[in-house]
Amino acid sequence: MRTLTLRQLRSIQAINEHRTIAAAARQLGLTPPAVTLQVKQLEDDFGLALFDRTNDGMRLTAAGAAVLGAANAIETTLRALADEIQAIKGVRSGTIRLGVVSTAKYFAPRLIAAFRRDYPDIEIRLIVGNRLEIIEQLRTYRLDIALMGRPPVEFPVEATVFGDHPLVMIAPPDHPLAAAREITRERLLEETIIIREPGSGTRAALAIFFGDHPDALETRTAEMGSNETIKQAVMAGLGIAFISAHTIAFEVETGRLAILDVSHMPIRRQWFAVSRKERIPAPADIAFKNFLMQRGASYLPLLDRLYPADAGDAASSQTTGETEGASSPA
Repeated sequence: MRTLTLRQLRSIQAINEHRTIAAAARQLGLTPPAVTLQVKQLEDDFGLALFDRTNDGMRLTAAGAAVLGAANAIETTLRALADEIQAIKGVRSGTIRLGVVSTAKYFAPRLIAAFRRDYPDIEIRLIVGNRLEIIEQLRTYRLDIALMGRPPVEFPVEATVFGDHPLVMIAPPDHPLAAAREITRERLLEETIIIREPGSGTRAALAIFFGDHPDALETRTAEMGSNETIKQAVMAGLGIAFISAHTIAFEVETGRLAILDVSHMPIRRQWFAVSRKERIPAPADIAFKNFLMQRGASYLPLLDRLYPADAGDAASSQTTGETEGASSPA
């Protein structure tokens, strides 16, 4: 451990990314024997194999995964150090690796554009994925900040609220329920409800909403893997859907979808900016989080345009008994 070097750790990162010694060597500007030597030295020091050699390429062992996690953490810390030194010099620059769950992609570009107007020399690399993908990239230090509705509980994080996140039920404008008021849970269950895949925040929130009907999500729903597919399915008349209001602003304003007036909806949750707790934030990260706290909510879709004019305000404050950090959708 005392002789551990950055070159060795970067060899592990490159092999994990490319799966072969030759490809890793090309990325690192080394020869394949030199990369092989870096790995062998580490394996000798640890007394464990770091990779399994398979027909599909080199795959990390449990020990290799632990080394990769440390390598990613060290790389992140060094990058934060470089940004901080630049800040000390008075340079407002840096790079932010920003991950957003798929629902947030509807407003993330506006946030980024507004932030870049204030900080034109800070580069933001945007990664969009489902909740599980974003959590995994945050866990392995491949992201600096993630925008999501439910902060992960698998590892310690810092979660900062920057705006409300309402969930609503939608239907085609000509659906019989579109003109109804104070629709009950029982009436909704007479329809086919289109929902996201297991593990998504909206699905978890809907399961809580139908808590008194535990079999409802098994017998009265159709599962689809993206918000866009769900919207198209609803417009085609395949059912109603439970979805983030931020994903349907355009369709509601153009009359292609209608938000149903359901008793105890909208369900309001919150958006969080999440980062690993033990990670030292770079100046660019701090600037972006401050921007989100001060101005982030103003770049979310205007919610008062989306809700039925005579929908009651009391429904919007519904809670489900979950803790704040664990109850928001992804």
